[in-house]
Amino acid sequence: MAEVAAKERKILVAVDESEESTYALSWCIENIITGNSTDTLILLYSIPPRAVYSSLDGSGYLFSSDILASMERYSNEVAQCIMEKAKRACKDLVGVKVETIVEHGDARDVICQAAEKLHVDMLVMGSHGYGVIKRAFLGSVSNHCAQNVRCPVLIVKKPKN
Repeated sequence: MAEVAAKERKILVAVDESEESTYALSWCIENIITGNSTDTLILLYSIPPRAVYSSLDGSGYLFSSDILASMERYSNEVAQCIMEKAKRACKDLVGVKVETIVEHGDARDVICQAAEKLHVDMLVMGSHGYGVIKRAFLGSVSNHCAQNVRCPVLIVKKPKN
């Protein structure tokens, strides 16, 4: 009998600077990616929108373009560090294509839009494990994504030590 070729899957993993995100990526690599995989692993980071400031700081001085450019540079450096760390976690994968995407915007929207636009087979993300009160104020990115994307969503919870 002829061997059936394994379907090439596109797996989107949302990454950020948290331990929960790092754990979710590691868990995905260990449990979802198979030995002779031809999957594509897409690492996605969303640079949060800059807080809206008036053009005046608290002392009445205008923010200079240098300060704004410095803030933008810092955000891009953080994104680059996060993506380098995520790519290092994937360095031993054989046959798996690893792609990286960095977008600007609210993580909820960026992740949902990327999942739809890229027609991924699965979305993997960590859970920050916020309590009821924090979740009420901050919202749950993973819950929002689970409710709004069409593909299966795997929310990986980091075990408590």
